[in-house]
Amino acid sequence: MSATKRLNPLDWTFLAAETRESMMHVGSMMPFSPPPDAPADWLRGLMDEVRTQARAYPPWNLKLRHPNLIAHPLQAWVEDEHFDVEYHVRRSALPAPGDERELGILVSRLHSHAIDFHRPPWEVHFIEGLEGGRFAMYFKVHHALVDGYTGVQLLSRSLSHRADEHDTPMFFTRKPPAREKPAAATPVPTLSALLALAREQAGSTRTITRALGNTLSRKRRGALVSPLQAPKSILNQRISRNRRFATQQFDVARLKSVARRLDGTLNDLVLALCGAALRRLLCEQGELPDAPLTAMLPVNIRPKDDPGGGNAVGAILASLATDVADPLERFGAIVASTRVAKAQLEGMTRAAIMQYSAVLMSPMLLSQIPGAVGRVRPAFNLVVSNVPGPTKPLYFRGAHMDAYYPLSIPFHGYGLNVTVMSYLETLNFGFIGCRDTIPHLQRLAVYSREALEELEAAA
Repeated sequence: MSATKRLNPLDWTFLAAETRESMMHVGSMMPFSPPPDAPADWLRGLMDEVRTQARAYPPWNLKLRHPNLIAHPLQAWVEDEHFDVEYHVRRSALPAPGDERELGILVSRLHSHAIDFHRPPWEVHFIEGLEGGRFAMYFKVHHALVDGYTGVQLLSRSLSHRADEHDTPMFFTRKPPAREKPAAATPVPTLSALLALAREQAGSTRTITRALGNTLSRKRRGALVSPLQAPKSILNQRISRNRRFATQQFDVARLKSVARRLDGTLNDLVLALCGAALRRLLCEQGELPDAPLTAMLPVNIRPKDDPGGGNAVGAILASLATDVADPLERFGAIVASTRVAKAQLEGMTRAAIMQYSAVLMSPMLLSQIPGAVGRVRPAFNLVVSNVPGPTKPLYFRGAHMDAYYPLSIPFHGYGLNVTVMSYLETLNFGFIGCRDTIPHLQRLAVYSREALEELEAAA
């Protein structure tokens, strides 16, 4: 009898949100340069080895108990007693010599395919045929099994910090770490502790009320973006199941230099590059709204020494100033917007920030009402996330990982997502969106690089 693990409410929500068009899997694409002594059939040898590793450990061997009704109220994870490693780990090839555009097209197609819920919901594709003998690894996993950050951490167990380590086991063959012994029973809270908790909650409520008053008051708002201030746009329609993925990589030192000269932060510059690229793309299509596009920015509120676990993410809304033609004025408007949004969170407790963020995001639920997409104003136009990544070089069986590009989740009403991840001294942009509602989405990658050159010249 296989072990059973009930889904928690958040995991179940990701299953309930799954539709033919809004697929709740996340992914990553990592290009590698092979070791100098790699034989021509290096990947073939790797796949032969993988086929001998038929054993998988949790969470990689878990599938749904009710795959034909994924939102079943009693849904649970059960072990797949017939785990097929060749289904989950696959080998693909580009017509050599493949370039970045062809790689992006293939990954777009792979990310457009829904997960098979009759099996453990994850896949790894090794893609060969890039110039210079390079290859790429594309990984996708359903958000209900693991979140994107945790998935990357688990996947990295197949990677090494040493170029001479050629026998690192594949991530799914590793036993999960032993669970820590349960802590001593939590003492019954005292009356004074309960009163302190009540006072803290009351203080949070007053803080949130005051912050929302600032947000909703036009007189006091200034550059502060409020919910439902975002204009209607082609980014905010019903989407199809077809995805388009594009990438761009920048040198962090170069970005920081430009940001400093313009009295902004690295995050401000990321927004400026996204805003400039979107303004140009939508102008070409005659779809640029008169009002500025707005972005939702997840904000990490976990202390630096926090060991992790659980959710500790807030959110702010910021203008992309797409209504401003001059690049320096646009950057200044973005800086003003992010500064006043961050100021809203100053002095709040972590719990208060999470509650305030939930209130800001609540209008997003309106677009999930059948027939509402395109009729109601979006809570924001797109998500722009900046995620810290590895600071040391990573290797897979001696092959150097050259970049790390994240793929997130477009869904109805929010057809574009930009996720940025740092790796070594680079910042890696992953643009993912609906191919049918946002034509020529891949141009955002090119336009973002040209936007940086434009800002450098202006600065």
